Amino acid sequence: MSATDKIKNKLDDLGGKAKEAIGKATDDDSTKNEGKADQVKADFKDAGEKVKDAFKH
Repeated sequence: MSATDKIKNKLDDLGGKAKEAIGKATDDDSTKNEGKADQVKADFKDAGEKVKDAFKH
């Protein structure tokens, strides 16, 4: 996994956490759920990159 991919995935995860926190603070379930979904997407991207890396070695 390239450093750029790691950074992008981490930023997506952090953005999702922020969005989830905003949703909780404003009692907005839609925003909270979007944040959780963003975090899941970041986790899947990270897992996919790790699988690709495993096959490269």
